[in-house]
Amino acid sequence: MAKEKIVLAYSGGLDTSVILAWLKETYDAEIITFTADIGQGDELDGLEEKALKTGATKAYIDDLKEEFAKDFIFPMFQSGALYEGQYLLGTSIARPLIAKRMVEIAIAEGATAIAHGATGKGNDQVRFELTAAALAPEIKVIAPWREDRFRDQFPGRAEMIAYAEKHGINVTATAAKPYSTDRNLLHISFESGMLEDPWFDPSADSNKDMFVLSVSPEDAPNESEYIELDFVQGNCVAVNGKAMNPLEIMNTLNKLGGKHGIGRVDMVENRFVGMKSRGVYETPGGTILFTAHRKMESLTMDRDVMHLRDSLIAKYASLVYNGFWFAPERLALQALVTESQKNVSGTVRLKLYKGNVIGAGVKSDVSLYNPNIATMEADPTQAYNQGDAAGFIRLNALRLKVSAGVEQNAKNQK
Repeated sequence: MAKEKIVLAYSGGLDTSVILAWLKETYDAEIITFTADIGQGDELDGLEEKALKTGATKAYIDDLKEEFAKDFIFPMFQSGALYEGQYLLGTSIARPLIAKRMVEIAIAEGATAIAHGATGKGNDQVRFELTAAALAPEIKVIAPWREDRFRDQFPGRAEMIAYAEKHGINVTATAAKPYSTDRNLLHISFESGMLEDPWFDPSADSNKDMFVLSVSPEDAPNESEYIELDFVQGNCVAVNGKAMNPLEIMNTLNKLGGKHGIGRVDMVENRFVGMKSRGVYETPGGTILFTAHRKMESLTMDRDVMHLRDSLIAKYASLVYNGFWFAPERLALQALVTESQKNVSGTVRLKLYKGNVIGAGVKSDVSLYNPNIATMEADPTQAYNQGDAAGFIRLNALRLKVSAGVEQNAKNQK
């Protein structure tokens, strides 16, 4: 009888390496590992060989960077999504893509389950499993960190390291970096370890080595740099006049942003599971793109369309953060977002300087800004009669006057 097959989301670190061996041993199953190349760089070197040596029967490492940029990052940025006013959702938006591909591999390989190394305290478990539920509800999910027997066997890192040594698993675990990281094309995140103290200052000179994608603003060039981004229907299509696809856009903007110390965020956020957590993020290219897109919208998007879309930003961001990328409500919101972007086309000029992204001009063939109407001088078009404002104000003031009268009457009766 053929063994059960399990597809494991695999990074090659201590946790997923131990989980690989533990799953094989505990479930007496074939373990197929999956690693998504979504911009981790050299972190993927030697990963296939390591997975096979650790006991996997097959190891997938799929380059998903283009799909990530085109079908996940860019649609999300069109929405203006920003979680709790600060977080550009770099980790959140990657999870549905990873889980989607895991499910596809599971179906192709005839696997009955997928597994992940997300803890029972985090958001990632929810994101992986909600995606699986939406795309392939028949496939079961194994989450070792939620199993008592796994936690009893591995109450700490010391036990995991001992297990790895016993099973000949080559894992480098060190206290030199007492925090965890997660990197992709959009950002890199840092959490846990000394960052669990919200008073700890990661921007201090003594902590410069922690950051990966950007220099500190203090060390950025003393000369500003101007760049121009071209947009078509809400998507950036060129940088400094050079046409690029979404992946090339992200790579180019990451280099420019990192050079100028742009995109660092330090925040305490609210996890979906109910607790607060502290995260430090570097999102250099995303910060530039977010700012440029907003400025392009300011010139080309109808006021009420913008305000309607903006009223949905918190909802859209929460859907991404909480793992509902493939939920019908997110798809419905995306349809509205896509419609809102049909005239968001033109060119934005920005100045990059020591951690800042500064607007330096915007233009468009479909601009809704009319200087003849907006001018403080005489309007040659006669499109706006200042005298009309008196009636406009009277009508809007009516309910306020009625309310004030009611309150005054109540005071007089006391």
